[in-house]
Amino acid sequence: MSDSDAPGGRESPGIRTDPDVEADADAEPIADPDPNITHPSSRTRSPPPSPDVDVNIDIDIDIDFAKVFQALPSPVMLLAPDLTILGANRAYVQISGRGLDELVGRFLFDVFPDSPSDDATGARTLRRSLERLLATGERDTMALQKYDVEVTDRPGVFEERYWSTVNIPVLDAEGRVTLIAHRVEEVTALVRAREAATRTPGTQHASPTTLSQEDAMTADLLTRSQELQELNEELRKAHARTHEVAVTLQRAMLPGTTLPRHDFAAVRYQPAASFLNVCGDWYDLIDLDGDLLAAAVGDVVGHGLEAAGVMGQLRSALSAAIRATGRPADALTTLAQHAHTVEGALATTAVQAVIDRAAHTVPYSCAGHPPPLLAHPDGTVELLDTATDPPLAASDDTIPRTQATVSYTPGATLVLYTDGLIERRGEDIDHGLHRLAHSLERHHTLPPEPLADAILTDLVPAPRRGPDDDTALVVIRL
Repeated sequence: MSDSDAPGGRESPGIRTDPDVEADADAEPIADPDPNITHPSSRTRSPPPSPDVDVNIDIDIDIDFAKVFQALPSPVMLLAPDLTILGANRAYVQISGRGLDELVGRFLFDVFPDSPSDDATGARTLRRSLERLLATGERDTMALQKYDVEVTDRPGVFEERYWSTVNIPVLDAEGRVTLIAHRVEEVTALVRAREAATRTPGTQHASPTTLSQEDAMTADLLTRSQELQELNEELRKAHARTHEVAVTLQRAMLPGTTLPRHDFAAVRYQPAASFLNVCGDWYDLIDLDGDLLAAAVGDVVGHGLEAAGVMGQLRSALSAAIRATGRPADALTTLAQHAHTVEGALATTAVQAVIDRAAHTVPYSCAGHPPPLLAHPDGTVELLDTATDPPLAASDDTIPRTQATVSYTPGATLVLYTDGLIERRGEDIDHGLHRLAHSLERHHTLPPEPLADAILTDLVPAPRRGPDDDTALVVIRL
């Protein structure tokens, strides 16, 4: 691969100003009547900067990113998400002992298989690191690794090598991993020197090698990093178990996502991808007397098993309250009072609605929760935000909560959801509401099950890293 073939070759946009700047480099400076105002059309040879003077410097830079990549002193290999090798810089080619023709286009672990020795773990450890990166979209720094490499001209013969590795993701606008920068530093010589220096004099493998104080400290840190690697692996396993238990607990406390008695409704629940970000989202569908159906969603602040436990208590309490009162506002008033007795319930949000199929109305009440949406048969989408009060246990809960009622035409669709569906980092929540309304407007004629799938596809476009927050979604054809 030539320099121009590497990612960011000459065709990549550089940082440019006026292309004629070199031709005018010797021109007389154009006086600027106000030194604090920049005139883009003026090309000047700027004086050296002074701490007391504001200086506008006109710089012409043409960056050849392919050459930058090749000039990096650290060995770097570029991988596709399927772990196919896309390229490598000169430092990597040199340290690996393999040419680009032996690397590019091949699966990483076909080029660098693990040693057949019983204690070989290099490939497995590296694969786990790359899988974590693909799952989370975050950089993964590995501790010192022993990863033996097959000698190029001696098939089946492996040479002992030690590496310090960092795997860095390159993400697209939706958070998907599109490229992996696999950066390595070889520390084999340092590890061998340390081993030689620590052997007991007089033994068969005695060596006069003596490390400098700096190298001795570095070698000791490398040894400690191996111990930390093992500890980190145990912590990751513990986090994975906690995540699995929390998700299992949540699912056990929620109704099934298949509703044979309610073919006019569909529900979806997606847990967060992060090990520690399992939250307390819930949903509920309850048949009341006659033609009444109660629908609710809620979201407990916090993460992990504690949030899942609080979610279970509040969901059960709201279920009992709506059965007893039949009115959304009364049920949320009762739940808010109960929330004061539940540790971890502060600032929980919830919305409760009751669908009256005989009267073609939907009374509803929101406790700090994102508003439900009602899609009418003609495709217009209505935001149900008239009856909105503070979250649970966040205000004077002796004050009755508000309730509003909206009428509908048969064939309309009611959508309730949690904020994981519409919130994105660094973005106003109104953008997410507009996306949801637009998706519902486009797909409102679909039956509930495919409609729920279409909404999730539009709002949560399944990046490799997974959602950052739990998502609960309830779709009901009225």
